[in-house]
Amino acid sequence: MEARRILSIDGGGIRGLVSCTWLGGVEDALAQAGKPGLLANFDLMAGSSTGALVACGLGLGLAPDALAELYRARSAEIFPGMASRLWSRASRFLSAGPSAPKYDGRGLERVLRDVFGDATLGQLQLPTLITSYDTISRKPLIFKSFKASHRDLPIREVCRASTAAPTYFPAHPMDVDGLPRSLIDGGIVANNPTACAIAEALRHDREVIQCGDLVVLSVGTGERNRPIPLQSAREWGAVEWAIPIIDVLFDGNTDSVDYITRHLVGEGYFRMQAELLVGLDDLDDTSATNVAALDAMARDYLERDSTRRKLEALVTRL
Repeated sequence: MEARRILSIDGGGIRGLVSCTWLGGVEDALAQAGKPGLLANFDLMAGSSTGALVACGLGLGLAPDALAELYRARSAEIFPGMASRLWSRASRFLSAGPSAPKYDGRGLERVLRDVFGDATLGQLQLPTLITSYDTISRKPLIFKSFKASHRDLPIREVCRASTAAPTYFPAHPMDVDGLPRSLIDGGIVANNPTACAIAEALRHDREVIQCGDLVVLSVGTGERNRPIPLQSAREWGAVEWAIPIIDVLFDGNTDSVDYITRHLVGEGYFRMQAELLVGLDDLDDTSATNVAALDAMARDYLERDSTRRKLEALVTRL
């Protein structure tokens, strides 16, 4: 497998809308240069959490704009409002207790089934890897569309596993490689899966001598900048950290992978990322106001001169 051109897509819940908008901008830049679409210009894709959904959608031939519309139209089904959550929590009280996950996952599963149906990983048009974490073996599990034992796995199941963010959704049970698994969000492993994809490229393409031979497009979902004050960080215990620690873990490994990749790949590394305003950084805020604000932020980023120059340089290298 030749894997010199890598497309990697971060996790970020509802902020996958941002990634889709930016990927639409990449396709526009390719078209203006007289080049074919995304799939024809990359050798390997990687996705974590919401990025898994986007990567698999692209791999089945869905356009970035169509995926963006999916987030606008059905995100409230994935992350239902207070009334639905209270009813769901009440129905789960006896089985899961008072600390059940925020969402029961049924809406997410319904959307994934509608989008992917019975399609399997092996049907993806581009070699693709998806991250997850097995709580039974306490090890990462990387799904690979090009691995014989993974080819027949339903895409909807793989995406459900990769999007099972702790405290938000229940873990997802699957049998993989002959073993029972309890799978949670790929962001626990690598919310930015770029390093996983680079390792796979170096492993499979014997002609790639060093990371500088690669061209890597890493697409973020917006970067949080909401501070956690010193007093809170010093005084919080298990209860107060329960939700924030997930976001901190996701942010920390996203930024560390960006740092490592930037130094390893050099000029062949292109990162699409922008700071989020406070209030736009929640994984599950599906209000019309927030969705519109994310749309506006994503479009504003594409209109920046620095972004246009970045896309021109990327297209030249692809």
